[in-house]
Amino acid sequence: MTIKKRNPDSGGIYHFDNFFKISADFICIAGFDGYFKRINPAVSKLLGYSDEELYANPISSFVYAPDLKITIETREQVYKNKPLLNFENRYLTKSGEVVWLSWTSMPVEEEKLVYAIAKNITHKKRIEEERNLLLANLTKINKDLKHLSYTTSHDLKSPVNNLLSVFDLIDLSKINDEETLEFITILKNATESLRQTLKKSVDELIHKDELNAPIEELGLNKNLNEVLLSIKSLIENSKIIINIDFSELAEINFNKEYLKSIFLNLITNSIKYSKPDTLPCISIVSKKVNGISQLIYSDNGLGFDMEKVKDKIFGLHQKFHDHIDSNGIGLYLIYNHITNLGGRIEVESKIYEGVKFTIFFKD
Repeated sequence: MTIKKRNPDSGGIYHFDNFFKISADFICIAGFDGYFKRINPAVSKLLGYSDEELYANPISSFVYAPDLKITIETREQVYKNKPLLNFENRYLTKSGEVVWLSWTSMPVEEEKLVYAIAKNITHKKRIEEERNLLLANLTKINKDLKHLSYTTSHDLKSPVNNLLSVFDLIDLSKINDEETLEFITILKNATESLRQTLKKSVDELIHKDELNAPIEELGLNKNLNEVLLSIKSLIENSKIIINIDFSELAEINFNKEYLKSIFLNLITNSIKYSKPDTLPCISIVSKKVNGISQLIYSDNGLGFDMEKVKDKIFGLHQKFHDHIDSNGIGLYLIYNHITNLGGRIEVESKIYEGVKFTIFFKD
């Protein structure tokens, strides 16, 4: 199959074969029967198969097995004349290496063909995986250390209280030696000081994150724009529609890095869990209700079954969709950022009707 276009200068026909051949991205034409009809050299170069092997076998046979189910389901949507944007899945090369591809596909129903371009995003995925693994390990270490501190403080309280009880039982009137009385007084005061130190340690653990996170007056629009700029390519490729209204409340008192993390995780989740046949759309609105600063974030994505997930929606490594890139960290971070600074977050959602998060800040 040859792609042609009329040359406005010559009035004749010229071929795009050179463009097709030199592109570093996958360019392919596939039939509704599940076979490649035409591929550019980048396909065989990355996958390691000859053109003959790629044409002779179903496309599904090259897909990495754990991604086969979602790939087939997504392909069925494309066959129903629904364009595919930024679908990510994994392929297995002839040498056994797993590679990540991000697909944009356009079906032509009357031709029973799908025109598709894919980018190799393996390097990006490896960086994300390393980052998520590091984050999960650090989170676990921090949680374990905090648990150890709580346990140690709690376990030490009993012997300290018992020791103080012993001092209360001592009849000092029966002790005539001044030096002994002085030693008893010193020991009692030291034990009481230890009890106060343990109590203070527990209190500091409870508020540790809040105390370590500097609070400042932040412009919502400025911080959101910084986040959007950092994921500019993802925003453009997803074609997400973003509606923003900070007219009622332009600034909040919060931690800058926490706020950026909240925006980043909410937006990337909306893109990741968008419905396959619908462009993602989000709304971000700030309000002041009864003196409380609020941020209301909503999207039109896959949503949740709240009856099933309401008690674990913000838990670490909790996953509620079969998306192959889910790691269950984003909502956990959002919840901790908010609650560590004295705020709270509420969720409303229905399956296939999107999700709404309402964040209440502590002013």
